[in-house]
Amino acid sequence: MGLRREPTARQRRLGVELRRLREAAGLNTVEAAALLGVNRVHVTQIESGTTGVGEERMRRLASHYACTDEKFISALVGMATDRTRGWWEEYRGLLPTSFLDLAELEHHATFQREVAILYVPGLLQTEEYARGVFSSRVPELAGDELELRLRHRMRRQQVTVPYELVIHEAALRIRVSDRGVSRAQLAKLLELSEADSITVRVIPFDLDDFGSAASAMTYAGGPLTKLDTVVRDVPHGSAFIDSEAQLSVCRTRFRRVEAVSLTPDRSRDFIHRLAKEL
Repeated sequence: MGLRREPTARQRRLGVELRRLREAAGLNTVEAAALLGVNRVHVTQIESGTTGVGEERMRRLASHYACTDEKFISALVGMATDRTRGWWEEYRGLLPTSFLDLAELEHHATFQREVAILYVPGLLQTEEYARGVFSSRVPELAGDELELRLRHRMRRQQVTVPYELVIHEAALRIRVSDRGVSRAQLAKLLELSEADSITVRVIPFDLDDFGSAASAMTYAGGPLTKLDTVVRDVPHGSAFIDSEAQLSVCRTRFRRVEAVSLTPDRSRDFIHRLAKEL
């Protein structure tokens, strides 16, 4: 099996989980390699995601690492043996890898939760709203790259798992383009909020003791809680967070903002009123 020049976030995550299991077993890479009958470089490559691992070897590793959680092992085997070549691969080499990793994460997610502060999230954007967001980038995107990003974003909009959005009033009021674009975006948000799989809650400005305004995030559910992932925006793309401590913090933050947000019905009424003001 050849080396991967650019492992995906999912492949790297599998490697991270295997490294965590090895370290929990108190083994170094030399010792793990001896148990498998390979050299330590091969173990390092598996843990970096640059080379794959089959089901048999995956289960041997779990046994050597004294992991008895069969559901977890099966989930890792699923990640190791998945050969899905999704639509996002069409954009490899054309867009930043973080765009592809995000689309792949969404494809495999069992649920999604999002906290939005400044913009309507990409999964719910109209094409013109998304164009306004991409057009505001500094430095400006070349025309063909802007169109590529726009097409990629529109193709991501296939929400088939439970999706919960908590969105701040600021994101609803900020005009990334003109009034017409904002009005159409609010209308789409209202339409999508009626779907069985989508829940939209609003955090109004008129809220006391709200200190979580900077906690924008995307939380994607994995096959097991310990395989969940949080995505945060960083200056040059997206950061994928998977440590159990940070996942726990993000779950708590989501519960807190959800608890102070308006109910779905009151949120729809709120968005209706904003749309009438435009």
